[in-house]
Amino acid sequence: MTESVPQRQIARNVLKLHGIARLTELRAEGVTAATMSRMERDGEVLRLARGLYQLPDAPLDAHHSLAEAAKRLPKGVVCLVSALAFHELTDQMPRHVWMAIGHKDWAPKMEVTPVRLVRFADRLLADSVEIHTVEGVPVKVFGVAKTIADCFRYRSKIGLSVAIEGLQEALRQRKATPGEIAKYAEHGAVATVIRPYLEALTAND
Repeated sequence: MTESVPQRQIARNVLKLHGIARLTELRAEGVTAATMSRMERDGEVLRLARGLYQLPDAPLDAHHSLAEAAKRLPKGVVCLVSALAFHELTDQMPRHVWMAIGHKDWAPKMEVTPVRLVRFADRLLADSVEIHTVEGVPVKVFGVAKTIADCFRYRSKIGLSVAIEGLQEALRQRKATPGEIAKYAEHGAVATVIRPYLEALTAND
């Protein structure tokens, strides 16, 4: 049992540093799965999902679900309605975390945080990716202008009204220029779809 004492301390240190940690990360530091099971049983850690842990007193960010999803999908990028909400461009609170992944990327089963996966071509997946830290976790989020273009691309999934709301708010809050939005709309092959809305909203500028 003596060997589990330093392991518990190592686990606490890793979780304090990273906020949320995967079992593979803890194992890399010399902490066994058995130690994590005992810590969970003793209330020293919270098991968020299979192989995903957090300290029970860790401060929860408003974007906690994004941090959890990012840990489970390190290649994923927060997109569509979740990106709109992150950038404060919609009043909607998405029931799912919308994540973009590549066509060949592995998609794990999400046990706790519900995630909606959208497959993106590699060239679109690498476009306008911002990295924000949430609860110590690096979270990839698409930038505002690209998010707007993507919402129009996937309007059949999220609803055209959501895409229009995001466009209106991005322009009103000056978080993206018409030119930036048009550029990403061109990249995503939705320039002809978005142009009438963009022209109508900027007609009086």
